Amino acid sequence: MTDDPLDAMKWRWSYIQGYLFPAMREDIDPVTEALGRLITTLDVIGLEAFVPDPPRGPGRPPEDRRALARAFVAKAVLGIPTTSTLIERLDVDKSLRRILGWERRSQVPSEATFSRAFAEFARGALPDKIHAALIERALGGRIIGAIARDATEIEAREKPVHNKADDDPPPPDNPQPPRKRGRPRKDDERPKPEPTRLERQVTQNLGQMLADLPTACDVGCKKNSKGYKETWTGYKLHIDVACGQIPVSCVLTSASVHDNQVAIPLMTMTSARISYLYDLMDAAYDAAAIHDHSRALGHAPIVDRNFRADHEGKAEWGREVERMKLIHMPDFDDAIYDFRTMAERVNARLKDEFGARFLRVRGALKVKCHLMFGIVALAVDQIIRAVDLRTAPA
Repeated sequence: MTDDPLDAMKWRWSYIQGYLFPAMREDIDPVTEALGRLITTLDVIGLEAFVPDPPRGPGRPPEDRRALARAFVAKAVLGIPTTSTLIERLDVDKSLRRILGWERRSQVPSEATFSRAFAEFARGALPDKIHAALIERALGGRIIGAIARDATEIEAREKPVHNKADDDPPPPDNPQPPRKRGRPRKDDERPKPEPTRLERQVTQNLGQMLADLPTACDVGCKKNSKGYKETWTGYKLHIDVACGQIPVSCVLTSASVHDNQVAIPLMTMTSARISYLYDLMDAAYDAAAIHDHSRALGHAPIVDRNFRADHEGKAEWGREVERMKLIHMPDFDDAIYDFRTMAERVNARLKDEFGARFLRVRGALKVKCHLMFGIVALAVDQIIRAVDLRTAPA
């Protein structure tokens, strides 16, 4: 054995493959490849450390919350779309039922019990705690090369909230006289504008930053790869992805929140969990406050340029690129920036394989809980892939 966490995971994975799976095949038949992946995921995350034992006392004992938590992990790992579908599979799949902790069909709780347990896990941020501990255990103490930052749309089946900014605010008790239009007088002072969210985040701690971000369901808009605008109703999931396509930090916001509003909170959260060198972001994150905060944390920001309305600067940049090509001088930041596609691949896997497309709950707390169970399963899968690649023979 070694003190290296990844080596310890590799040893544990070898033990599961060599000893645990053969023993389980004698007792649980069949153990398919998908169920084997579920067993490995449950073993790696150490879920029992975060969910207490059921209380023992007078009265009817509550349903085992550990078995229910395992069931929601299984739902993400196996790509089961709904809780009712999961219960139907538990009725006929003896192997899955025993892996999760129920021996008999009659022991599987009702759908209402699953719903109540899920609400408890959402209020307690159970998958967030499991994910944070997993990342610190697997990547803590290492220096990660780069973090790719991006956001993806999450469609929800709920009504968007009405934008309160459109409502007429109640009149204040001591109303200020209306400001006159035009240039102020020589002795008049124009009131300073309210600080933007990016300016406020520079002086806030992580809790204040997250509390300042809106999380209600609303309508988001973005341009697709062909330049056309697309809208959706729901939320936006912002993810930091480490080398090896391992999701490190996640923040859920309203769909209308711009990507750069979440860069500083994500940066702060990820820096508290791991040590890394580069912040890789697309042109949506090109803001001076984000660059400065990244450097203040000891990172090197590599952000695609966003010229906005500066057409002259954009033209000059294009000429500079052509001059560098003429003398065959490569831009080394471009080679590092290519790793930013890690975030896009993680977003695609989260939707296609780990249940982000099958959102059937409402409210930011439950939506975040549903997505984080998929993030936990995806993180374990990528960590195991990284371990296998790291120890593969040359």
